[in-house]
Amino acid sequence: MRTAGLLPLYFLYKFFLSLETIHLLRDILSILFPFLSILHLTLLQVGVINLLYRKYGKTNEMVSVLGFGCMRLPIIDGDTTHIDENKAIKMIRHAIDEGVNYIDTAYPYHGKGMEHGGESEPFVAKALKDGYRERVKLATKLPSWLIKTRTDMDRYLNEQLERLQTDTIDFYLVHTLNATTWPILKEAGICDFLDQAIKDGRIKHAGFSFHERIGLFKEIVDYYDWSFCQIQYNYLDETYQAGKEGLEYAAKKGLGIAIMEPLRGGKIAENLPEDALTFFNQADNKRTPAEWALRWVWNHPEVSVALSGMTTMDHVTENIKITQDAQANSLTEKEIGIINQVKTLFKKRIKVNCTACAYCMPCPAGVNIPGCFTILNDYLISGGTPELKDRFKHLYNFRVGAAAHASKCVDCGKCESHCPQGILIRQELNTVKELFESI
Repeated sequence: MRTAGLLPLYFLYKFFLSLETIHLLRDILSILFPFLSILHLTLLQVGVINLLYRKYGKTNEMVSVLGFGCMRLPIIDGDTTHIDENKAIKMIRHAIDEGVNYIDTAYPYHGKGMEHGGESEPFVAKALKDGYRERVKLATKLPSWLIKTRTDMDRYLNEQLERLQTDTIDFYLVHTLNATTWPILKEAGICDFLDQAIKDGRIKHAGFSFHERIGLFKEIVDYYDWSFCQIQYNYLDETYQAGKEGLEYAAKKGLGIAIMEPLRGGKIAENLPEDALTFFNQADNKRTPAEWALRWVWNHPEVSVALSGMTTMDHVTENIKITQDAQANSLTEKEIGIINQVKTLFKKRIKVNCTACAYCMPCPAGVNIPGCFTILNDYLISGGTPELKDRFKHLYNFRVGAAAHASKCVDCGKCESHCPQGILIRQELNTVKELFESI
């Protein structure tokens, strides 16, 4: 079948997707007559539509391989609580129009700390108005560190439903389970809560996100009939936290798997050192660093969706373009070898395993913790030579600012209890202080 001959069908398909006022009719037609599903698959197979979809484990839902993570939305004047709504809404709706159907947020995102609801969930509610909510699968998370009783669970879920202006959450995760929160949640009745929330329709599928050791990961996977999970995974973190072992273990149990930090908070997508780019340039197929990183994640057949915290429209456009080749097992041995060379280079130079997730923020003393570690790692990745030190001191003073310097740390340790990477933050801030604040 010629691709050109399918263009009228493609425009008909886009027309159906854009009909905001009859979305319920469209859903009914999709059930009664699988025309739209067959049309979508046909257009996908012949290349008229390029965004790929994968089955989300035992949920049997089809999700786009690229998910929109709403933790790093564009902001105004450097204030993470002040989302640039005009830009961000355009970005999310453009992504949805291009086929992205997985939107991920959480209770504290774009907030003033982990104890309070952030601005991400209410913003997502605005972005998904005008018929966009019905075109996506919405994921958010129960703030596990705030839960002490079963009543807390219901209270936060009901609050999140109101914040998101929806009657049901498609994919509800217990957020960042670890050795501290997991025993408390088990005792408080997390399994009964999830069963009841599914039964009464407040959520459709239950999952969890994870930042801990592999042994605990397996214990949690086996404890409850989870539908999916979310883990950190990228070519630098193949053996970190749940890692590849956890990825394969969960997949064998039938769980759908969402990947967070596929670009390591942008660290392996932008501003790579020249020697890393030299390795990538050896490949027959020329790709951007972001494409190499995402292709590596999607090369794993166990992965259902990779979540990217996109900050600009350029990020959205590039990532959607990359999905055109997001097939499992598509990288050659040579290409995997090149990525391993870059990985080795990074591993030798990165000192602090920070992804700039900002779970440690705000610091009571005003320290810009992610900013400090970004400067430190960038300095070391660039070579860490004495000749570079003055340049990075200038960047440190300009980007972080004296009021947020590492030396402002009062050693309270509050940040370390929230860090999903387990970083010894106070110790590493001393390193930053000695490097960039000494005369």
